[in-house]
Amino acid sequence: MLSGDNSGLHFSQQENQIPNFGFGLMQSNNTQYSFNFHEFTQQSSTTVSNNSTSDEADDLLQQTIIDERKQRRMISNRESARRSRMRKQKHLDELCSQVVRLRTENHSLIDQLNHVSERIDKVGQENSKLKEEASDLRQMLTDLHIGSPTNYSTVLRVLEVDEVPCSTAEI
Repeated sequence: MLSGDNSGLHFSQQENQIPNFGFGLMQSNNTQYSFNFHEFTQQSSTTVSNNSTSDEADDLLQQTIIDERKQRRMISNRESARRSRMRKQKHLDELCSQVVRLRTENHSLIDQLNHVSERIDKVGQENSKLKEEASDLRQMLTDLHIGSPTNYSTVLRVLEVDEVPCSTAEI
């Protein structure tokens, strides 16, 4: 719109909010002065209107930028929270898997320990039985007085061994 063309410009006092400080100068007989003042008022109101529209556009642009940043931040926070939940779930799954593995290993070790304990008990019982048999055989030899006294003392020395070393490698 041209500055001289004022057919399309109809601003009310409330729209452009420019007070009329003409103090009756518009009623002057000097049409040149009156025209210039009217032109000045119209140009300044257009400028103020453009400035206010520009300010509103700037404010709207700023608000749009702020809203976009908030939206991006919200989406970023959601993604970060989702990744955090996924990490925690993965860690929890790994811990559950480790618990299952350790329980299985624990049961296996308990079974091995029980087996070794049973073998130790059996070896101890067998050792006691063998000691008892050795004692019985010594007693029988003493009662029989087999052979000569030299043979008798040699046999007794061999049988008098109470403690026979036991190897646990076979256990």
